[in-house]
Amino acid sequence: MKRMMILSAFVLTVSLSSCKKYLDIEPVGRVIPHTAEDFRALLTSAYANFPKHKTLLSLRADEMKPNENSADFTDIKGIYIWDDVNSSGQTVSFPYLQFYTNIFYANEVIADVEAKVGPGAETNQMKGEAYLLRAYAHFELLNLYAKPYNKATAATDRGIPISTTIDLEQKYAPSSVDAVYTQILSDLSAGQALLNVDAWETGKNYRFSKRAGWALAARIFQFRGEWDKALTAAQNVLQSNDQLEDLNVAGSLLPNNYQSKENIQSLEDAMDAKISRSATITDHLLGVYNQDNDLRFALFFSKSGANYVSVKGNSNALKITFRNGEMYLIAAESALQTGNKELALQRLLALKVKRLKPAYFAAEKIRISALSNQDLMTEILAERERELALEGHRWYDLRRYGQPQLLHSMEGKDYILQKNDPRYTIRFPKEAIANNPNLLQ
Repeated sequence: MKRMMILSAFVLTVSLSSCKKYLDIEPVGRVIPHTAEDFRALLTSAYANFPKHKTLLSLRADEMKPNENSADFTDIKGIYIWDDVNSSGQTVSFPYLQFYTNIFYANEVIADVEAKVGPGAETNQMKGEAYLLRAYAHFELLNLYAKPYNKATAATDRGIPISTTIDLEQKYAPSSVDAVYTQILSDLSAGQALLNVDAWETGKNYRFSKRAGWALAARIFQFRGEWDKALTAAQNVLQSNDQLEDLNVAGSLLPNNYQSKENIQSLEDAMDAKISRSATITDHLLGVYNQDNDLRFALFFSKSGANYVSVKGNSNALKITFRNGEMYLIAAESALQTGNKELALQRLLALKVKRLKPAYFAAEKIRISALSNQDLMTEILAERERELALEGHRWYDLRRYGQPQLLHSMEGKDYILQKNDPRYTIRFPKEAIANNPNLLQ
């Protein structure tokens, strides 16, 4: 009965802005899903309610700064200065329960869809999506609330709670980083084995597909430093579709548009509209572009008074989780890490030719081709910063590569995140700890 009541509370009327279709389940008499339509609605609820936390990461990194005159300044200033302890009750919290709500939906589909609907291609696809959604939610939680993966310490580093069953009596204490990754990889493998949709049509491409499964694999292996596997996964994605938006061509779309030719999956609102309207672009991020010759600059940012603001968010069309531009960069990084400099250059330059004015690209090709391996890696990471700006990658890249010192200034005062600062790992939200003291274990 408890399970039925919980499901009744969680089954919501939802909308997906990317396809503008509404799905709902009548709670009376159909609390537990029975049909394929019921289970698809559960998955749609999970997709629609996936957290919008990437803008907060842009504030925490070096991409955005709060507008001190904004009405929402008090909501985000604590995040900007890395104050996870003393920030006011108004400060927006990083998501926690919302991730586990999504995992709850996935667990229900995994546990019951085959028994209730019967075996078949549709059932396999939904079950596969649920496995990958569960893997991705655990992956995001782990990279928010735990230390970056370190093979030497992962078995003892504190991770996050693992949830794979609908057990209301379970004590959700954190598992180790290694244990959480073991579960993520298990779910990834199980999901990939079940998926049968290669790529969803536009409007349904918020769902996991075979290509999205390989893209998730590429990112997971990249974060773990398993470069051979990351390269294979990224190459598998690009083998079936390696298209990129050519920003030199009139009418090209922003690469993070859900209708873009390089789209793989558009599940997430990387930029939360309310928060991004309360923040401006940092001088640091503006400075990583050649503002005259890099076509991304004018497309990603617009002038607002004396400052620049984001153009990559604030639109229902600009939803992104995985896209080909990221896969080119994972392939370049992984190839170089495995000693294949030629492939690394090939993938990096194939991306840059679509983003730079032709004369500038010609000069850049000569410069980059002459770089040493170490300098080429620096260039690949710099290109990640330019290409993937404001899509939620920068904070994770700072964590993966050196955890450098950051300086933020606000209200006439400087705040410093020291190199290897413990605050590179975000604390569990206060409300999560209050509801589950086991998080302190």
